[in-house]
Amino acid sequence: MSRIGKRPVALPSGVTASVSGQSVEVKGPKGTRSFTATDDVTLTVENDAINIAPRGLSKRARQQWGMSRSMVQNLVTGVSTGFKKELEIQGVGYRAQMQGNTLKLALGYSHDVNFEVPEGVTVTAPKQTEIVVEGIDQQLVGQVAANIREWRAPEPYKGKGIRYKGEFIFRKEGKKK
Repeated sequence: MSRIGKRPVALPSGVTASVSGQSVEVKGPKGTRSFTATDDVTLTVENDAINIAPRGLSKRARQQWGMSRSMVQNLVTGVSTGFKKELEIQGVGYRAQMQGNTLKLALGYSHDVNFEVPEGVTVTAPKQTEIVVEGIDQQLVGQVAANIREWRAPEPYKGKGIRYKGEFIFRKEGKKK
């Protein structure tokens, strides 16, 4: 019995959902998202909630039950509140700024890094050492944040680089004489 799957996904005010076959479409104040579930689960909308139930007791049906419920929950969260990843830049001379749809990063290379922001995600730089990635698609927000972080991941000796806000970097001791 899936603890995650058996709980219904509540629809907050301002969010509507429609199920047609195996696909569910969720509309909210931030946009519209849809998800197509496998044939191993059944989707229904009742009393401002989306219920997911397995079709049978096979292992695959039980696996898809919890996963489908999590995917639908992410759709509802995305269209109602959205997702956000915050990045910090640490290092002397390291900074970020937005120019139109391009994030310009000075990360200690001989050139500035120009990162084109993909469609469906908004990137802002409130300070020179902070980057905020926001959107309604959790996977896309996380991937964009990871791609930005990849340009200069934090190194363990001085801690310089781009890190997630609140991320702990295990520090190593340098060489000794």
